[in-house]
Amino acid sequence: MQISFSGVRPAKTVVLALPVEKDGLGRIDFGTLEDASQSLILSAARAARFDGEAAALLELFIPVADHQIVQVLLLGLGSGGEPEYERAGGALTAKLLTSGAVAVTVDFSCLGGEPKAAAVARFAAAAAQRAWRIDTYRTKLPEKSKPTLTEIVIVGAPESAADAWHAQAAVTMGLDLTRTLVAEPPNVIYPISFVERVLADVEGLGLEITVLGEPEMAELGMGSLLGVSQGSVRDARMLVMKWSGKSAGDPDLALVGKGVTFDTGGISLKPGPGMEDMKWDMGGAGAVVGAMKALALRKAKANVVGVCGLVENMPDGNAQRPGDIVTSMSGQTIEILNTDAEGRLVLCDALTWVQRNHRPKTIVDLATLTGAVIISLGNEHGGLFANDDSLADQLLAAGKASGDLLWRFPLSDAYNKLIDSPIADMKNVGPRGAGSITAAQFLQRFVDKGVRWAHLDIAGMVWADKPGATFDKGATGYGVRLLNRFVADNFEG
Repeated sequence: MQISFSGVRPAKTVVLALPVEKDGLGRIDFGTLEDASQSLILSAARAARFDGEAAALLELFIPVADHQIVQVLLLGLGSGGEPEYERAGGALTAKLLTSGAVAVTVDFSCLGGEPKAAAVARFAAAAAQRAWRIDTYRTKLPEKSKPTLTEIVIVGAPESAADAWHAQAAVTMGLDLTRTLVAEPPNVIYPISFVERVLADVEGLGLEITVLGEPEMAELGMGSLLGVSQGSVRDARMLVMKWSGKSAGDPDLALVGKGVTFDTGGISLKPGPGMEDMKWDMGGAGAVVGAMKALALRKAKANVVGVCGLVENMPDGNAQRPGDIVTSMSGQTIEILNTDAEGRLVLCDALTWVQRNHRPKTIVDLATLTGAVIISLGNEHGGLFANDDSLADQLLAAGKASGDLLWRFPLSDAYNKLIDSPIADMKNVGPRGAGSITAAQFLQRFVDKGVRWAHLDIAGMVWADKPGATFDKGATGYGVRLLNRFVADNFEG
């Protein structure tokens, strides 16, 4: 989606969107529209009970000179806050994406006062992000179902809105990468092709890339991660992306993502119905690479390293068994009770590797880790676990500001004891209750003393069965906006 800014309405505007704040019909500045057209629009708005509620739309077709028709959309902004602007931007694209319209002019000067640059940029970002879709494999898509909207021209915004949009554009491109990886089928995206796709996408952005194969990981003692992978004919990989935007030296922050490109459950096989959804079990790794791309595109003044543990969990004759004991890179031993609790086995070796090689002071890991978090939070919040209150507060604030919401869960020694094993250092699952918490307690055992660490269980957030403000059904890109805002607010100064 092309987003541009202009001081005046383009002369050949065919589709015109007029933003309206809550109860703001009487304050609309219609500009060059004729009095008769203005009267018609206001009469239609009152008849339809349009009151400017956020994301509300009223569509009219207005005759103008030379027997031409202009499509006019009244677009509700609600109270005018950034979240309302975001909802409005997404609603506009959802309405016009396959309508036949090629371009739309959004004239904020009709508000009668200059809107805030950040709000307009948020509007533009939502409009661009809502346009993402994947039609790669649809060979018989009806013509009327194909996207037509390619350009949004924004009029009447402050000059600084264009600069604010550039930062949002970087996030949008990061989201595009994440959503594409999550949405692709598992015969297309697996550990090796995940790496290849990412390397091609971020080439030339200044990221320092390291890729570990199975021999390198075996030499390092990553028995936990490789144990998950051993049932698959697809080799595992570890992808490392380092951005040094501030100075040379160790990164201040590490982002670690679970990248199970397909999860059958292994020998502890999942039920067949719904298993196709497990192509998005690499949503944590997808969020990490999308965030790293966004940071590189906007030249973030921060040192950040992103690590993705990439495996496929399959049930062949060489697969890991319930009852096996594996040795992690940290030296700690793990009794495998359930091969479907595999994400934590991947993450623990990734956590150890990044601490030994980059010594970050802060680590945030992201994973579609447990179904239990969906039982707790549904699809409205990601679960947050942290060993540091200040870090938890920073992430909660970033979630609220970005729209990728989080909710904090507890950690304690009582929960930690639930994963003690009688024959190894720990077992990979606890009892049925508190499943998300015991998974987080497992990961905490691999975090070095003095390191601020947070775990985000995003199992309910990376895929949506209904459209949202910035996404259609399918891959959401959850985590990219959150991590970008977290870095901007706390690691750039």
